[in-house]
Amino acid sequence: MPVYSYTALNSKGKSVKGILDAENAKAAKAKLRQDSLFPTDIREVSEEKAMRGKGLSMEIDFKAMRGKVKLQDLAMAVRQLATLTGAGIPLVSALGALSNQVEDVVLKKALSQVREKVNEGSGFANALKDFPKIFSPLFINMVNAGENSGTLDLVLGRLADFTESQVEMRNRIRSAMVYPIMMAIIGSGIVAYLVAFVIPKISLIFEGMHKALPAVTLALLGFSHFLGSYWYLILIFLGGVTYLFRRWKATEKGHLRFDQFMLKVPIFGVLVLKIAVSRFTRTLATLLKSGVPIMSAMEIVKNVVANKVLEKAIETARENVKEGEAIGKPLERSGVFPPVVIHMITVGEQTGELENMLFRVADAYDSEVQTTINGLTSIFEPIMLLVMAGFVGFTVIAIMLPIMDMTSGLH
Repeated sequence: MPVYSYTALNSKGKSVKGILDAENAKAAKAKLRQDSLFPTDIREVSEEKAMRGKGLSMEIDFKAMRGKVKLQDLAMAVRQLATLTGAGIPLVSALGALSNQVEDVVLKKALSQVREKVNEGSGFANALKDFPKIFSPLFINMVNAGENSGTLDLVLGRLADFTESQVEMRNRIRSAMVYPIMMAIIGSGIVAYLVAFVIPKISLIFEGMHKALPAVTLALLGFSHFLGSYWYLILIFLGGVTYLFRRWKATEKGHLRFDQFMLKVPIFGVLVLKIAVSRFTRTLATLLKSGVPIMSAMEIVKNVVANKVLEKAIETARENVKEGEAIGKPLERSGVFPPVVIHMITVGEQTGELENMLFRVADAYDSEVQTTINGLTSIFEPIMLLVMAGFVGFTVIAIMLPIMDMTSGLH
């Protein structure tokens, strides 16, 4: 098929260039107009030139199949697509406009290829399956349910709400961790500076004193000498431990044991559970509200909790639901989910308001997650300050004691 290079104006009047395949120049112009592009110049190019020109396009193709898209970029794109389809714009046109508007090259190419497949008669959900790194099973199943029920615009709106809530949750956690991480980096830098530069110079002074040094000073000098002489062994040891830990955690048994441990860690384990419950309830509510069957919804939702203990409990509950049991009872038997969550799910099932109850639980736990994060941050900050002050104080005392002994000896 001939290859054409083109220059065109997009909907914002900006000039864009590219390469596309088409049967002839007329078909190439038609393709560009479908993408809301207005061609100003189209020329057929040789195969060699086309390959050079399509280098970027081929690279993007590879990234689109293999790479990932930031959740924030995906959330923005879904919101825009929901707005366009909600305004009555046909899906093909909406996808074309969206692919021209997004800045992420991976998402841009993926949306362009999805639009082409939909334009050729493929279902939207089916076209999304070609990009599993970008569009999750949750995303695809919700779109499929929306297509089957004729409520795609409503489902896209719910999907936008869900994705935005996930972005907000992630941003909350990250912003709360910025200060503690900065404190840890600064503290590590201070320790490294003292050990690498200050203490070795002071040790030379102490060597010329020819006096017995206090135990605290000997301990500090020994620590500094050990780090200075055997730092490479420490790095090898830490690297080996990290490698073995990751290998162990990659096994089914190791991953389960680690997740069990994480849930039992004081204070932090509570946060892990609350985040998992929030993800579980909001994801399940969104899927059910969009018309995804309960069995499919539970199969999807077990993979979003990011904890093997809860994943196992959800899978067991799914098997019991398959046999005709209500969802609340098997979740209660697992002993993992908080009683209030079980109670609200049970009430939701009995009243036929399961989706709304799940949304309420998710909102409540989102709020609790924020409160817990703030509490952890307020605890962690003084602990970090105390640790830093303790090490600096220990270093000062270890240095000053022999100097004071030397001064008193002169008197």
